Amino acid sequence: MLLALDHVNLRTPNLQAMTRFYCDVLGMTTGPRPAFSFNGAWLYCGGRPVVHLVEIAETPRPVGELRLEHFAFSAAGLVEFVARLQALGVEHRIRLLPTYGTRQVSLRDPDGNRLHVDFSHEEPLPAGLSL
Repeated sequence: MLLALDHVNLRTPNLQAMTRFYCDVLGMTTGPRPAFSFNGAWLYCGGRPVVHLVEIAETPRPVGELRLEHFAFSAAGLVEFVARLQALGVEHRIRLLPTYGTRQVSLRDPDGNRLHVDFSHEEPLPAGLSL
């Protein structure tokens, strides 16, 4: 029986930029990683390594259509998170998830991967924003 999604593994030719993005923008931290024969980084959230980065020489060319549309994180502190995105100049979009009221902040990492950060419907909205 499945218990939870454990981690996402991303192959990237931009290891430093991707590490900075996930740490500076999303607030993750780098942490211990097995002594693999290839370079990479494990990025931690809530004490768990949830994003595994693997450094590659160049961006692989997809065959057919990509299957991973996006991945998402849960968070608290919508107003502060949006302020951080604005201060860092990170493009983003905020929308309301119909029926549930979840506030979703959609953005892309330096490699173009789509992700969103979800906040409770009870979170206050940033000043001047209405959904």
